[in-house]
Amino acid sequence: MASPGGEKPYRLYRGGRVKGRVPTASPPGRPPRTPRPERDGKGRYRGPGPKPTARAPRKVRWGREIGIAVVLVVIFFLVWGVLGYLVFRGGVSEANKRLPQTASTALTPDKGSLLSDPSAILLLGTDHSAAVSRSGDRHSDSITLLRTDPAHHRLYYLSIPRDLRVEIPGYGPSKINAAFQIGGPRLAIRTVASYTDIPVNHVIVVNFREFRDLIDKVGGITVNVPRPILSKFDCPFRSPVRCSRWRGWRFRAGTQHLNGRRALIYSRIRENLLDPSESDITRGERNQQVLQAVMSKLASFSTFVKMPFIGGSLLKPLATDLSANDFVELGWAKFRGHAIHCRLGGTSTGSDITPSEDNAKVILMVLGKSAVQPPAPSGDTYPPGCVYGTRAPGAR
Repeated sequence: MASPGGEKPYRLYRGGRVKGRVPTASPPGRPPRTPRPERDGKGRYRGPGPKPTARAPRKVRWGREIGIAVVLVVIFFLVWGVLGYLVFRGGVSEANKRLPQTASTALTPDKGSLLSDPSAILLLGTDHSAAVSRSGDRHSDSITLLRTDPAHHRLYYLSIPRDLRVEIPGYGPSKINAAFQIGGPRLAIRTVASYTDIPVNHVIVVNFREFRDLIDKVGGITVNVPRPILSKFDCPFRSPVRCSRWRGWRFRAGTQHLNGRRALIYSRIRENLLDPSESDITRGERNQQVLQAVMSKLASFSTFVKMPFIGGSLLKPLATDLSANDFVELGWAKFRGHAIHCRLGGTSTGSDITPSEDNAKVILMVLGKSAVQPPAPSGDTYPPGCVYGTRAPGAR
């Protein structure tokens, strides 16, 4: 029914039935609406149930990330260690070639590995003086017998005075250091084994003139100087006038870090102007200090890091029969073992030392057949004995 004004009470829909919303007539004066895109109802419908919530941010699995990092670090160190070992093995091979073949004939074969069976290693330090008067002198200035005892985790350092008068096989009685000059490493091995009755399994001959370079390559060594030292041996100047004014080599008491030059000088000092009682015996004690400090540095982590760069030239001052595996085993024995420092002694007769009767007791201590005993007061100028730790017998 129409209203009096002719207007209908309802809206007029045009176009009939179409998909989607039914369009309506726009009021007069309003522009027509833009039609919306068609929807089929499938885009956002996810079926019955609760509406999905927003996706949570991805969490970092720290355990997994740390595990991967640890594995990568382990692989890096394994590769680095293998590379360093290969370079080091090349240096050891060159050191094996420097040892005279005749020396190996005087050695007693090992019964097994250095990690499982005792072994005796003879360390010979050749003459290293720069003085013209001693340029042809090939005495062994330093003689140390190192015996490993894996069963008890011990390393025995037996210092043998170079002036000790012993029987040299085939040549009669003489200073023990003359054996090296007469017959080289082979005769030195036979002489030490004959006097101590300890079979020598390996030998290391150290050229002390180049030994300073080894110490510098490993970054120097740390030693504990028991008392102040002042010595004027081997003046570094060529001018007699400058040498007369030179005050000498000085070392303060206490722990100090030494480079190659200072370490070499420290190990060679025989006379201390501040302590007239020092002699060739105390010189041997300092040799043991330097030797043990070098061994500790060779087995350190810092040397491991530098091994791929220095491994080939590290053993340049050495001539030895030890293999690369032997050096690794010796380093492990040094890391695990406890050091025991021993020395042979006797009575000084001026130019040489007559062996003490108590030297036999010290040899039994080194063999582990007797308890370790420090040097006892006796009539000997240099009483023999053994002590535990880093300090050599007689150190004050």
